[in-house]
Amino acid sequence: MPVDPLSLKAGLWLGAASGALAVWMVLAFVMGWGFRFRLVGVTSFTALLSLSCLAFAISYSPRTQVEGAVTVPVVFDNGSNLVIAAATADLSAEAYAPTVEQLALNLRSSGRSSADGLVHVRLRRVESASAGVSRPVVLAEATRSLDDGAVKVLR
Repeated sequence: MPVDPLSLKAGLWLGAASGALAVWMVLAFVMGWGFRFRLVGVTSFTALLSLSCLAFAISYSPRTQVEGAVTVPVVFDNGSNLVIAAATADLSAEAYAPTVEQLALNLRSSGRSSADGLVHVRLRRVESASAGVSRPVVLAEATRSLDDGAVKVLR
């Protein structure tokens, strides 16, 4: 599990600031300063920010990059078993398979369910069939297993 170094460092610094603010808050209560209750809010918010940064640093997972893949927008995701991405007009045929593989590898599988345990990822382009009529053409398709995360490029 990779750790995001920037979030980890920010979490540690915010934790140190939270500790210093806690000491200052206790001192404010002992001395009876008027802004002591504001320090309670500032200290608790700083502690919350620190814990949030540390949690993000631990749970961070970078996106997978596949050689030859191009970034394309996802245009449909039913949240279950089908994801469709739109290919640009200038996308070369050699980039179809790596692009759809990268899309499948970067899917977050939590919350998805499917009868066959697979998520189908399709790369499509809309082409003109005749005047005023267009049709989607599937350029490549991959499946990702919800059980083990294995990706298989179909076409």
